Order: sequence, then structure tokens, then C-alpha cells
Amino acid sequence: MIFEHLREFRQLLYSCFGASKDALFELMDAALMSPSLRSFVHLSQHPIFRRQWSSAYSALHDGRIHRAKLHRYLVQQISVQTQPLLVGDSSHWLRPEAKTLKDRGFHHQGGHTVGVGQSYSTLSWVPDESEDWALPLRHERITSFETALTKATFQLKQVCRHLPMRPLAAFDRYYGNGIFLNHTAGIEVDLLLRLASNRCVYGIPLAYSGRGAPRKHGHKFKLNAPDTYPEASEILEMEDSQLGRVRVTRWSQFHFRNSAKRPMEILRVEIIKPKGKRRKFKPLWLAWAGECMPSLDGLWRRYLQRFSIEHWYRFAKQRLYWTTPQLSSNQAAERWSNLIGMMSWQLWFARSDCMDTPLPWQSPQQVLSPGRVAQAFPSIIAAIGTPAQAPKTRGKSPGRAQGEFQLPRTRYPTVKKRVSRRKKAKMGQKTAA
Repeated sequence: MIFEHLREFRQLLYSCFGASKDALFELMDAALMSPSLRSFVHLSQHPIFRRQWSSAYSALHDGRIHRAKLHRYLVQQISVQTQPLLVGDSSHWLRPEAKTLKDRGFHHQGGHTVGVGQSYSTLSWVPDESEDWALPLRHERITSFETALTKATFQLKQVCRHLPMRPLAAFDRYYGNGIFLNHTAGIEVDLLLRLASNRCVYGIPLAYSGRGAPRKHGHKFKLNAPDTYPEASEILEMEDSQLGRVRVTRWSQFHFRNSAKRPMEILRVEIIKPKGKRRKFKPLWLAWAGECMPSLDGLWRRYLQRFSIEHWYRFAKQRLYWTTPQLSSNQAAERWSNLIGMMSWQLWFARSDCMDTPLPWQSPQQVLSPGRVAQAFPSIIAAIGTPAQAPKTRGKSPGRAQGEFQLPRTRYPTVKKRVSRRKKAKMGQKTAA
């Protein structure tokens, strides 16, 4: 049967919805079938949304989603023919004017720009050899009592406990530190972390001399100081069809200063002869920590697949309208964020039976991207239908009683997290100067 996997997933998804399940389901379909949107409430004007415009917001505020059953089903879809690749990152949902939204904080936007809003941590599965698809397994808000590191650790623990084999998890340089390695020490996962170019790592200490406390750290390896480079354990050169001549250098048995019990393999990826005249690449520094070291040829290529989650964040914000609604409660924002992940999975299940329908100015695609599948989704819904039920007339609401006034909403201060000791010391030095 055509779109059989998609039908099965949509039926399961519908069964996982509690209150307001029909409105939630139609709201999700309306977002998938709307190539452009002026405002969030305009989703209620789509023909597939058969309810009143106020139901678009009421469904998110009053609806319920049973996430445990849905999470187990999504983890079961991960292919284990080869080592699964999980990628993690976080992104911001800025709400600078939402003073009645609880638990907003300050978030750096790059450089010296700071925005006010909330952060969400995402752990996704990247299918084999895929560069366009990142399928969210967990997409959750980072509260003011958590950090991106602790949230990513929790998500890894929840996903890996249901996997039959040890996955590989790739993270960017924000997670490339000893704190994250210590947090994930008890999880059955191999880590592939990007390192900042000014990082310092330490080798195995010398043998105990018999006097004083045993040393924890050996040779200091500073990544941006070539005179500190030790002898490499392995050097591999290869030809890449897109990048050019690539050299990968590996150093074994190094660790961060605050995670001496977690040894790592340090990798340096260089493009020594790029394809193209004006292309320049800086060295890519990676750290691998796990049980069985894979081949260098494939390991650095797997990290390049991590960038698919960056594409997914852009797709979620621009095409799936993740940050478009101006919701007044954290519960409604989290339900809408959960629906964003479910939309992405629906596009993935539909891709195999989907026929490419390019616009006149678009070229055909052999391997369909999420945007191209979303472009054909109206015809897919017309073919398979929807499990959502039509609305039932309940008459006109009596409204607010005469003389009754609605109290103003509570305004919440912006949360400022605790300043670290290092920042306090720097602030003290600037004040003294």
C-alpha cells in the first residue's frame, strides 16, 4: 500500500494525543500544507483546519500529548545495521517582549549580541549517509535550573537506554569539554566532539616517583601551538571528491584537565589541497571517546553529518513555523515544539513514496529534501486522508458575565543565571583597573 508507513505513524500519533487531539492534529497538518504564513492564527484559515480560529491557540493550551509511547516508537525506527549516529545541539526561541511568559533568560546570539527568550535542546537521529535529514528524538525546553550540557546528558540517557547497540553521538565545540565528558561517563555511547582551536589537553602522566601525590596530567598539548604537538599515533591522507586532498592526524590517550579519567583520541582534519582556487579551510579539531575506535577515514566524515541538525533548525523556524506563535505559557510552547518534531518524522516517512513536484523555477531532485516533500504534502494528505474527526457544534458560548473583569496577567522577571567564578574574577579585575 502506498504511504503505508506514513499511515501507520499518523494513526499512532493520533492515539498519543489526549485532550483536543483533533484540533492538534489538524493544526499540525495545516502547518505542513502552508508554504507561507503571515501569522500563526492564519493556520486556522486553511481548509484542512475545520474549527474556529480560536481553536488554534486553545488546542496548544488545553491539549495533551503522551510522549513516552511516542518516544519509544521513534527510537525503534533507528536503523542498527551500522552504528547509529545521534547529533545534538540547542537553539533559541527569542521572546523579548513576552513579559508575562515565565522562565525567560538571556542567551548569546554570537559576538556581543544577547537576546531574551528560551532555549531548546534537540537530540536527533541522522540516517545513514544523509546530509539533509535530522529526525528529532527529543526536542525539549532547557529550564532556568538546567544547562545545555545537563539537558543533552539527560536526552542521551533516555535514548540510549532503549537502543540495542552503542550509538555514536556528535556535538559541536560548546560540548567539547571535561564537564560534558564527566556527565556522560555512565551512558553507553561513543562521543565525537568538536574542540575549540585554543583548547589544551593533557597526556598520560609519568610513572610515580615515590614522593608527593601522584601526578594526574602529563604532556600539555595546546592545539594552537605547534611546538607542543607530540608524536602522532596515526596519519592518513585521502582524496575527497568534494573537498580535495585531506590529511587526518590522530594522537592517542589525552584528556581534559577536569576529566582525567576519560581518555580521548584527538583528531586534526586538514584540507591540504582544496578543490577550487579561492577555497580556504581551517583545521578541524575533534575528540573521540568510546570503546572501539573506528577507522579515521569514516570517523571525520560522520562528524560532517552533524551539520544536518543546523539545517533542521533553519527548516523548523522558516518552513514549519516553530518560533512563529506568540504563546503565553510554557506548556503550550512545549506542545507546539513537540508537534514540530512530529511533522519532521511525517515528512521522512512520506519521502520514499513521494513524487517530486518542483515549481517551474526549481530543478528536479533525485533524493528529496524535507522542503521538497513538504511541497508535495497536500497531494499526500488528499490520498491518505486524516484520522482527525470533524468538529461537533456545541452552540454559542455565553461569554463573560456582565460586570466581570479579567485580571491582568502576572509579569515575570527575566532569569539571570549564576555567574561563574572565572567571570567574577575577570569582572573584579576590570573593576580594580
